[in-house]
Amino acid sequence: MAQNAEPPSGTRDFLAAELRRRERAFASVRAAFERYGFEPLQTPAFERLDVLTGKYGDEGDKLIFKILRRGEHEATGEADLALRYDLTVPLARVVATHGNRLPMPYRRYALGPVWRADRPGKGRFREFTQCDIDIVGASSPVADAETLLAVNDGIAALGIPEFRFEINSRQALHGLLDAYRVPEELGGRVLITLDKLDKLAPDAVAAELETRGLAGDIAAGLVADLAAEDPERVRKQLDGTERGRAGLAEVDRLLALTASLPAGRVAFIPRMVRGLDYYTGPIFEVTAPGFTGSIASGGRYDGLVAALGGPDLPACGGSIGIERILSQQTDTEADAPALDVAITVLAEEAEPALLALAGELRAEGRRVGTYLGSSGKIAKQLKWANDQRARFVVLLGPREYERGVATLRDMASGEQTEAPLAEAAARLRALLGAS
Repeated sequence: MAQNAEPPSGTRDFLAAELRRRERAFASVRAAFERYGFEPLQTPAFERLDVLTGKYGDEGDKLIFKILRRGEHEATGEADLALRYDLTVPLARVVATHGNRLPMPYRRYALGPVWRADRPGKGRFREFTQCDIDIVGASSPVADAETLLAVNDGIAALGIPEFRFEINSRQALHGLLDAYRVPEELGGRVLITLDKLDKLAPDAVAAELETRGLAGDIAAGLVADLAAEDPERVRKQLDGTERGRAGLAEVDRLLALTASLPAGRVAFIPRMVRGLDYYTGPIFEVTAPGFTGSIASGGRYDGLVAALGGPDLPACGGSIGIERILSQQTDTEADAPALDVAITVLAEEAEPALLALAGELRAEGRRVGTYLGSSGKIAKQLKWANDQRARFVVLLGPREYERGVATLRDMASGEQTEAPLAEAAARLRALLGAS
């Protein structure tokens, strides 16, 4: 039986063109984040299991990729480590561990792979890259606004012309539950169900709320208010509770601080929930025409650092769903960078001199390729040089080597000139500078 050579389900191989396209996208996002003063951070691919569990809600915890204990403990079938589920919990652990060495408030960005034991589908992977920013140690609403603005610039840098931030507040959501007298012990499960209003019909959401223990009339009224997509209708409900008023104040402050963005770029959407348990304040998701689901999200998560044994520090952050954006954008193959110089290999005795020439040019920052095929035929090697889009080719056969010269061929014009081998690097330098 032939072995399956495909990558594991939910993962991908990236060949040169696609990898270059991805790296350009990552670089554009990094540049946007750097303009806001965020600093890079890299954490391990895996964490202790107890660090990750209990941070993502019941549904999220089920998607953690666990790593079985090793060595003499392998037979137990128990797990003590796990691949990181996101980049936010590892950040909180870093702050808990290294907080006294970090500037406060601490702004960090991270681009790296994360893993989720999810069901793969179109644009949905088990291994994918996240692009995150976070601010730790700042309770000011300006920190929430800076996070949103930096995410805005990162998305714009990826070439998305139109998109919208849908903002809400966890306090507003809990205030809404207060307004409907939802029991505190049901609040988390009710919010998880309300988060499905984008995917399910209102009647289906109301029915699920009843299965979670909510009375039918309360479930119907709550869903009706949120499904109406009328912020003023919800505002009236929120204005009657303390947490609701506090949440509205957070939303309105964030709207005011981001008013410099294009009209309609930021909007209060009361039905937007965000399912992760660690959010405590303003939250957001970003939607864009032509994209399925959100392309970015984030919010405030005060208390997470303390939950991991660190100081009780406020924090907020955002993440761009760069995989979703790249997978749904039209694929444009990126050309490989052209070679400055292609060096043919036509005489074995000339190989040391050719490698020395290549090394001299590379030390100056030139992109130089050396023919590594088995054919000694000049026509085949010139075809290789043309495929590499080389600007110049060095030809050094046995006769040239005996005379101590190299032939330099301009691939654009076809013109050829001879140069003493010892002067070939200088001659090519001059030709490259002039071309």
